[in-house]
Amino acid sequence: MPTPNKKPHVLFLFSDTGGGHRSATEAVIEAMQLKYGGDFTYEMVDIFLDYAPRPLNRLPAWYPYMVKAPQLWGASFKVTDGRPQARAIIATMWPVAARTARNIIRNHPSDLVVTVHPLAVSWILKALGKNRPPFITVVTDMVTTHALWFDQRSDLIMVPTEIARQKAIQYGMDPEIVRVVGQPVARKYCLPSCDKAALREKLGWPVDKFIVLAVGGGEGMGPLGQTARAIAASGLDVALVVVAGRNERLKGSLEDHIWPIPTLIYGFTKEMPDFMRASDVLVTKAGPGTIAEAFNAHLPIILFAKLPGQEDGNVTYTVDEGAGVWAPSPQRVVAALREWVTQPETRNKVVKACRNAARPNSSLDIAQAIGDKLGLRPHEDDNPASRRD
Repeated sequence: MPTPNKKPHVLFLFSDTGGGHRSATEAVIEAMQLKYGGDFTYEMVDIFLDYAPRPLNRLPAWYPYMVKAPQLWGASFKVTDGRPQARAIIATMWPVAARTARNIIRNHPSDLVVTVHPLAVSWILKALGKNRPPFITVVTDMVTTHALWFDQRSDLIMVPTEIARQKAIQYGMDPEIVRVVGQPVARKYCLPSCDKAALREKLGWPVDKFIVLAVGGGEGMGPLGQTARAIAASGLDVALVVVAGRNERLKGSLEDHIWPIPTLIYGFTKEMPDFMRASDVLVTKAGPGTIAEAFNAHLPIILFAKLPGQEDGNVTYTVDEGAGVWAPSPQRVVAALREWVTQPETRNKVVKACRNAARPNSSLDIAQAIGDKLGLRPHEDDNPASRRD
């Protein structure tokens, strides 16, 4: 606990290596600021970029290229997943990880540590030793959670789904410390529903069209270009919004294409919350953050790509919840889209399933758990999710 008259300091550990670790961290910090104002201080530390030795400090930059070999990624995920494998990895890599972990702890003293990355769990706990501050793990993989997320020394492990909780328990975690809270997303994704026509007018989109929002995550991953072109050539009476993210090459090729339907092309944008609220369908890869954001926007999902291993469970979960479909080819995307465009009642059922799957209070619940550990008292409730239509 912090000393009297000193604001408690929280250390958040993350890295930009997929999984929405940064956005999840920022969402939790935002929720803490909503609940507790300036009653605490914090730091965000990228465990690889800021501290890892060369060449490991380049992992955030390499990540977009590493996942371009999805089958190899999936195989490595499956081979290393499991408690025996995790223990072996932790023990084998400790001589390399020890210096990094100890430097992080020494340079960033805190009253509580929150990790939002699986590689900042066991090694950091080992470096902290016995006389340590509370340690909270926020798991950002929705369903298919790697064993490296879980360490019995964690004081609290917060997971997005009950499936993830059961996996943690199978890996030997005490059920009392594993809590289902949902996927942490920013407040702007949890705002009440609005007038779509007015929002489309503000964005400069067609007001009277069925709008398909196609995205491939922040890096524009997956067969986004081929899928967008197939939708445009389908003959469906729709408008298309394509977000290429940071993929400038893809954005350029899409801008050069002659589109037979109303089409808007964007690069990386911070307007995704409004884009989701203004759209009728989301076509995307199976990233956990994007799926959770779509749930909160009550936006039906067509999943066209996944990262093997890590995102397999996200597809199954979305389909089982009735909140979307798996369509791993442009042709299957068009077929799913055709059904929802021509049979509004079918799409409406999916909208309802998205609403049921939504957990708009996830970030606030995590913030509350952190605040409870620090003995903070919440300010007046400012929960936009509680005022949803």
